[in-house]
Amino acid sequence: MSEKKINLVAADMGYGHQRAAYPLLDLGGDEIITINNYAGIPDWEREYWVKSLRSYEHISRLKKLPLIGTLIFAVMDFFQKIPARYPFRDLSQPIIQQKYFYRFIKKGLGKHLIETMKDSQLPFVTTFFVAAYIAEYYNYSGDIYCIICDTDASRSWAPLHPALSRTKFLVPSQKVKERFLMYGVKEENIIITGFPLPKENIGVNQEILKKDLARRVIELDPSKKYRDHYQSLLDSEVQNKPENFVPPLVITYAVGGAGAQKEIGELIIRKLALEIKKNNIRVNLVAGNRVEVKEYFTAAILRAGLALGGGVNIIYSPDKINYFSQFNNCLHDTDILWTKPSELSFYSALGLPIIMSTPVGSQEDFNRNWLLDIGTGVDSPPPEYVAEWLPDLLASGRLARAAMDGFLNAEQMGAYKINQLINDKK
Repeated sequence: MSEKKINLVAADMGYGHQRAAYPLLDLGGDEIITINNYAGIPDWEREYWVKSLRSYEHISRLKKLPLIGTLIFAVMDFFQKIPARYPFRDLSQPIIQQKYFYRFIKKGLGKHLIETMKDSQLPFVTTFFVAAYIAEYYNYSGDIYCIICDTDASRSWAPLHPALSRTKFLVPSQKVKERFLMYGVKEENIIITGFPLPKENIGVNQEILKKDLARRVIELDPSKKYRDHYQSLLDSEVQNKPENFVPPLVITYAVGGAGAQKEIGELIIRKLALEIKKNNIRVNLVAGNRVEVKEYFTAAILRAGLALGGGVNIIYSPDKINYFSQFNNCLHDTDILWTKPSELSFYSALGLPIIMSTPVGSQEDFNRNWLLDIGTGVDSPPPEYVAEWLPDLLASGRLARAAMDGFLNAEQMGAYKINQLINDKK
């Protein structure tokens, strides 16, 4: 068991908060403290969080319904909307969402958790902004850090009164630092680290990442269009010759935490069934910890005339930590990551081209724009025609370029930088 150097706190709401915490497990003594589901949580707090999560997941699934579903989701999304980046202006005034959470914090939300840590001097590191509110409101004894989980952030991620706050924010980029300055956070409380990615996919000297990327670029560039133009770049940046290179092309399709867009996974395997049977393509369907999504995918594989394990695998575990481990392991062989632009957008830094399904919410709109800006994201053409447009993307070298653009333009070393930050504070 690793030495506990921080109190690592996340929320069990979808995957984003816990996925960001997972690479820091070694700092947390192999423990993620789940603010809405920890041992000893008061019953009323658990009930509050359960109702909040159910409401969010229900609305997320409603979004695909015409008119009424779209309208209901738009109302919810309005309260977490990220304002336009320009012009640079004062955005420090609190918003309704913050006042809502603080109303419950003043009634005692989170107080019990902070009291259980009253004798701890360890840094409080969280991937959930409400946990940072709580730690500061109830005078947590140690330093407080909040990790930002998207490529941009709404006002809710900053403190209610930012000029008076001692919380330090670990942000993914200069752009997000500038956003937090607009929110009124003191510059000395903003630290650019990058998003924490799984160290088992990187290596201290990026040796794991580069080995995976060298193989992937060849798989994504069957016509050599990319390599004919950029071989010198590959030689200087990747410096790795793939060994035992063997197809097939591997696509990993991941649904979000609410299980939305699982139907796209079925379309992919149905339309690519012939290539899967020929062993030209393999597909990982990522169900996460959602048993109902796993069951849907299992039935979908049979409906497509395929067999589980016969070119199609399901990534699933009821335990999220085990799921993250399985998912990260499957990325070594993955050539294309197909998902909505969630926190998985940051995984483009591993040299993974992202085929983006429809964003869900304001933060995912910003993630999509970021992926397009750095060249590593591709908007998904209609999934029902994947058998036609996927070969075109491969032949053009576009996906090989997207893989390299992610590697060159996004930050890989966030988890290592956070480790260093914590160790330097000791």
